[in-house]
Amino acid sequence: MARSSGSFNKREKEKKRQQKQEEKKVRKEERKSSGTGDFDSMIAYVDENGQITSTPPDPTKRKEVNAEEIELGVPRRTDEAPEVRTGRIDRFDESRGFGFIQEDSTRERYFVHVSGMLEELREGDKVTFDLERGTRGLNAVGVKKA
Repeated sequence: MARSSGSFNKREKEKKRQQKQEEKKVRKEERKSSGTGDFDSMIAYVDENGQITSTPPDPTKRKEVNAEEIELGVPRRTDEAPEVRTGRIDRFDESRGFGFIQEDSTRERYFVHVSGMLEELREGDKVTFDLERGTRGLNAVGVKKA
């Protein structure tokens, strides 16, 4: 006696799948026959106040917009000269090649490495410098005598 190729569970799953397909076809036919869904009924308009309406906008209230005036994202930068900071070398270890600069205006202390110096400097020298983000905070770079 030969057994059927599909088990009872497989036949049941196939029946359910076919039943779902039939239900889907029926729903599709109902949507088609109901008549709702013509293109004109689906169009929505936005009025001058940004509200969604079903009536088209009045062409007399139309305003011309210059596309180049529209800014997306971050506003354009104006070319500004970078701020030059001044301070004094507070502490500098020549054997290790690093130290700290205390800024005159804010009294903040910034790390400085010998590689960020443009000339040879010592403790107490008045300097000008720029700041750069380092791994542990802001570092003084481009350091030179004031």
